[in-house]
Amino acid sequence: MTAGLLDRLRNNRLVVVRRIALVALGVSVGAFQLCDFLGLRFNTSPSLPVGLYIATADGDANLVEFCPAEPFATLAIVRRYRDPGVCHDGAAPLLKPVVARSGDMVVLSARGMSVNGVLLPNTAPLSKDTKGRPLEAWPFGRYIVAPETVWVASSYHPRSFDSRYFGPVSTAAIRQRLKPLLTA
Repeated sequence: MTAGLLDRLRNNRLVVVRRIALVALGVSVGAFQLCDFLGLRFNTSPSLPVGLYIATADGDANLVEFCPAEPFATLAIVRRYRDPGVCHDGAAPLLKPVVARSGDMVVLSARGMSVNGVLLPNTAPLSKDTKGRPLEAWPFGRYIVAPETVWVASSYHPRSFDSRYFGPVSTAAIRQRLKPLLTA
């Protein structure tokens, strides 16, 4: 009789834990959907200051959220540079600063990325990622930024996956322009 009572208590605890887990999952999913609906983005990547960013209609906003083009999108998924998310490939968009716009001069070299003659800090392409896997830089050279494209790069962290590896980004790939709301 005591064993039966203990089994029922364990089963009841298991049911309660499962219900709590399902409610927590539902609340989390709902919160992320609400944040997306409100245009809020939480960045934990070292490519930008950790914090909360908000979508803006300002076409000149310096931060963009975009889904990278192939084959770079798949590379970023396979290597887990991107988490699951809302891009058509099932992964999260990238959030990066725009460093060059149509008409700007970009020079990519082993020293890093220069825009209009100014070398950007922390933009030297690396030959390997943090797990020692080879990284291939975009071809070194001088580029005039074409209309309907931008170059993105993070000067916050030397290991950012950005235009030094995948080159220019089509403005059609930009999902949102963002500005910082609350950052560390």
